[in-house]
Amino acid sequence: MTYSLRFQAHSEVGRVRTNNQDAGYASPTMVMVADGMGGAAAGDLASAVAATTAAESDRRVTGEEMLAHMEGIVESANTKLTELVSQDLSLDGMGTTFCGAMFDGNQFAITHVGDSRCYLLRDGELTQLTHDHSWVQQLIDEGRLTPKQAETHPHRSLIIRVLNGQSGVRADLELVDAAAGDRIMFCSDGLSGLINDDTIRDALTKPDLDVAVTELVAAANEAGGHDNITVALADVVEQSDALDAAEPQLVGSALERDIPDTSTATAAPKTPFPEPPPDHTGAEVARYAPVDTTRRWPGIVGGALVLLLLLGGGVWGVVAYGSSRYYLAEAGGSVAIYNGLPGSLLGVELNELTERTDIAVSDLPRFYQRAVGNTIATSGLAAAQDSVEELRWRAERCVAVREERANPPEPALASPTASPSGLSTVPPNYPTFLAPITPTASAETDPEAC
Repeated sequence: MTYSLRFQAHSEVGRVRTNNQDAGYASPTMVMVADGMGGAAAGDLASAVAATTAAESDRRVTGEEMLAHMEGIVESANTKLTELVSQDLSLDGMGTTFCGAMFDGNQFAITHVGDSRCYLLRDGELTQLTHDHSWVQQLIDEGRLTPKQAETHPHRSLIIRVLNGQSGVRADLELVDAAAGDRIMFCSDGLSGLINDDTIRDALTKPDLDVAVTELVAAANEAGGHDNITVALADVVEQSDALDAAEPQLVGSALERDIPDTSTATAAPKTPFPEPPPDHTGAEVARYAPVDTTRRWPGIVGGALVLLLLLGGGVWGVVAYGSSRYYLAEAGGSVAIYNGLPGSLLGVELNELTERTDIAVSDLPRFYQRAVGNTIATSGLAAAQDSVEELRWRAERCVAVREERANPPEPALASPTASPSGLSTVPPNYPTFLAPITPTASAETDPEAC
């Protein structure tokens, strides 16, 4: 039997953020969400690229062909991000999750990169169909963290797989059979990170899609609403020509963010924001303010004094804010804890070394070497020290793995067999040497690669 989808998509800023870096798309044949990251490096652009690429490539495909088609969509979106960064280097650092599915009337082709999620409600039972590509999920998988502890872990937002324009991105792909009465939901972590599965299930059991979406979003906002909230719902119902012809929906940054045309790229970098980003106020506004070169000297001097005051106040504010922040970075080849913010502003250093550990950065897995090189932000000193212990464990593990590779144990000899002459002989397949293990290229992005 063939089914149709009744769908609804919604995206909003939430109670804390000032711009929406989420995007979503829903149609009779596809449902997906994308959660952008990168702040000033244009997370909203990254999610808009993911959602619009999905929308532009949406067509009716069946069976396993859906998996190949969705994989191609993910690759196309990632390639577009590569082109955008090449055209404008200030965009380097943006990225987005991708969590969605194609529907052919009988099956869903689930496609997943990042920590956005897909849930299925069937016969009143809620099942999470995707597995987060996050640091805390990896710790849970290793038995080193409980799901309850993960809810408050200082690095619960650290994603280990994301679309960011770099090569080698792999999406999880799976075909799931559909059944009449199924309700499938895709959401950003602005929803799943704030409310538990019981609350999600209770909202999803509401018969009306609009009511379900309203209750989900209200629950996330009541829990703090500190992130953008995006949800795309679809019900599996009897086949309907009207539903199969329903108008697709784009939501979030896909409607709000213009995507530059990379076909006319120039070598000169461009500024991603022609006007000050909405989060920038005070001194940052002054940095983006246009200068009127026709002013006379008194006006120039007065303007300069105002600008200096704004910048001075801005520097003081940044320094004051930074005094409460801690992050991990490299110091002399070792992992170190710093107080403040990375870098400097107007010649004023925004950080100071708090503690240099005995953990050599070179002992860490390659993924975490890069993470430390790029700095790992934490919520406070205690969280930084907890993160140090996490890195210590990984370094010790990698040192042991590397030593084992360098000095492999000699293989146990099989019991000698007697030759016709009565002399013992060596087993015929006895190895003469053991080649060292060389990490593959994909190991560079594997958090477990030592």
